[in-house]
Amino acid sequence: MTIVHSILLLCIIGVIAGFALYFVAKKFKTDENPLYGEVESMLPGANCGGCGFPGCKKFAQMLVDSPSLEGLNCTAGGSETMNKIGEFLGKSVQKAEMRVAVVKCKGSCDKRPKTINFEGISSCAFAASQISSDTGCSFGCIGLGDCERACQFGGIKINPETKLPEFDSKICTACGQCAEVCPRHIIELRKTNKKDMKIYVGCSNKDKGAVARKACTAACIGCGKCAKVCANEAITVTDFLAYIDPEKCKLCRKCVEECPTGAIIETNFPPRKKKEETTN
Repeated sequence: MTIVHSILLLCIIGVIAGFALYFVAKKFKTDENPLYGEVESMLPGANCGGCGFPGCKKFAQMLVDSPSLEGLNCTAGGSETMNKIGEFLGKSVQKAEMRVAVVKCKGSCDKRPKTINFEGISSCAFAASQISSDTGCSFGCIGLGDCERACQFGGIKINPETKLPEFDSKICTACGQCAEVCPRHIIELRKTNKKDMKIYVGCSNKDKGAVARKACTAACIGCGKCAKVCANEAITVTDFLAYIDPEKCKLCRKCVEECPTGAIIETNFPPRKKKEETTN
């Protein structure tokens, strides 16, 4: 009888608790704004975090609740998605500055030879935790493809010959996932200019010039020649490493010609005009 009484008591307690939870839920129930779901359905659903929010649902709620869309942008959906949402909500959309990922390393296999053979899990994060580098440079790309695997859009591929990531600017949404997973922090999101022309330093080595040059023939040696020829003061040299400010750079390309190691990268520019040979 004791067991039967115990079972009955538990059942009664369960029923009472169930009714209590029901009434509490009814009393404190909040009706979700139906616009949340409609706006979320307009987003790409990538949940990449490029907007700065943890998923499309949270971003949709911010878009609906915010008095304006200034400073809000869906990197995966781009201007087309934002314009559509802005028109639906009756809010003006601020034109967002388009950006694309670049890798600050030119250390391909022929320029940065391996000094040891790393055998382990094929992961940049794992390799970085085990060894400082399998080459003479402890700053460059590890090349095991963590960034490629992190890209939900297929905008990154590791070149099998150079072992460096290559970005497709037409696919890249600048969500930043590749930069986040890179253990060397050598992936940067830079603004796109007309026809996606860019100039940036393809090196992250902060060693002194001679040491950096010995490890990689394409390394920045911190000589400062690029900064001297820049009329716009867009280039600074810190810790033996040059950096080009994309906001100040006017894409004149003088620094590219001046760099003695070819560490500065220029992309999507038209071919240079051949200088006419002068005759004596």
